[in-house]
Amino acid sequence: MPNKFYITTTLPYVNAKPHIGFALEIIQADVIARWQRQQGKEVFFNTGTDEHGLKIYRKALEEGKEPQAYCDEYAAKFDDLKQALNLSYNAFIRTTGEHHLKAAQEFWRRCDQNGDIYKKNYKVKYCVGCELEKTESELLEGKCPIHPNLAMELIEEENYFFKFSKYQKPLLDLYDKNKDFVMPEWRLKEIKNFVAGGLEDFSISRLKEKMPWGVPVPGDDKQVMYVWFDALINYISTLGWPSYAEASAGKPDDEKKFKEFWGTAEKPNALQIAGKDNLRQQAAMWQAMLMSAGLPPSKQILIHGFINSGGQKMSKSLGNVIDPFELVEKYGTDAVRYYLLAEITPFEDGDFTVEKFAARYNADLVNGLGNLAARVSALLEKNNVEIQIKRGSDAELKSKIEALMAEYGFNEALQLLWQKLRQSDEILSAKKPWELKDQDEIKKILEPVARDILNVADLLSPFMPDTAEKIIKQFSNNKIKKGEMLFPRV
Repeated sequence: MPNKFYITTTLPYVNAKPHIGFALEIIQADVIARWQRQQGKEVFFNTGTDEHGLKIYRKALEEGKEPQAYCDEYAAKFDDLKQALNLSYNAFIRTTGEHHLKAAQEFWRRCDQNGDIYKKNYKVKYCVGCELEKTESELLEGKCPIHPNLAMELIEEENYFFKFSKYQKPLLDLYDKNKDFVMPEWRLKEIKNFVAGGLEDFSISRLKEKMPWGVPVPGDDKQVMYVWFDALINYISTLGWPSYAEASAGKPDDEKKFKEFWGTAEKPNALQIAGKDNLRQQAAMWQAMLMSAGLPPSKQILIHGFINSGGQKMSKSLGNVIDPFELVEKYGTDAVRYYLLAEITPFEDGDFTVEKFAARYNADLVNGLGNLAARVSALLEKNNVEIQIKRGSDAELKSKIEALMAEYGFNEALQLLWQKLRQSDEILSAKKPWELKDQDEIKKILEPVARDILNVADLLSPFMPDTAEKIIKQFSNNKIKKGEMLFPRV
């Protein structure tokens, strides 16, 4: 397992097109996956789409489509992010897939065999936007604070419940044993306080006659699984769990892939990335479910914030939702990756405006990295200077980046790399090699600057893979020639 690395995003609902908030999450995951590959790890990077639940069912009906056809259409839009954002995931799981359906049913059976599933009548307020039950204390003026535009719905029916309350102490023990189980630290404190305050069992099914779009409950054709119970299982079903198609208790199986990438109870291996509205589901509900099914916990959960627009929450009604595909079309993939990683603090809420994006693009990419690479390569070619530089020769810079990446400090890592680029710019401005005639003097100035550019590009690979590859290819030659413009002015 030391050489295996597993990372997964959450699975976005397919009730709308991809937005910039999910782009942030999946780009962060991609940087981590690429970084781990650079360290020699075999990486399993999972993402996909969550395709069951009430709001997807209603959206399909609203558009006059069969739910499966609707999901097929929108899942393809999310998979298109792979090319648009240059993502390196090797698994795109859909919760309507046949193996996932069987895995969800087997997971249910294991929780049931452990005595953690029971049936009862209940009445609860429900937010369709979150697909979660809400208590009065969680509401703001009677509405969900995350989806204030949606009316709370009252659900009253007989459903199956999961014994969440049984796992209060095991969850608190898990958090105490693993001090960095949730990052940042204040999110771990938040979930600990939530669990310490007492847990209520939650509904894990819906009446099929009211909401038919879901995984059938084993042994009860009148109920389908509640969307969260079904969807969370994707993190292990994507690894082929359980390894036999028709799983049944006591049947021997080979779960080598699952154990290698997900890990064991002694050495968990799974890193999950989620937004702050997913903290409870990922760090408490899912972990309790794993305990119930007799499976190892996650290793770590990273919680990022939301992206606002000009200080306001993004919403269709305000007309401030950012389409990542349109942004890429205008500015390019690496420019979008750079902004989301450099401008947005990894664990805090961030802000996006077209004006901020354009300012960063021009200052850091056009006038910064792009201009520096163009000036240095043009001067080397013009003066026919041959140099000897080695990729990865700045051990100190690499060590600093490694330390920042260990804490997922994407923005600080980029800040450090751009600081190195600015130092190179200052050297050029001070020494003015374009005014010199002596080739040796020109070489003495340009060779260390070219080396710094190459070393920065090497460390930049996980963040901006296309740009880094172009620079590495260009600056790895003894005779460097001016290349194409990296970032055209828009």
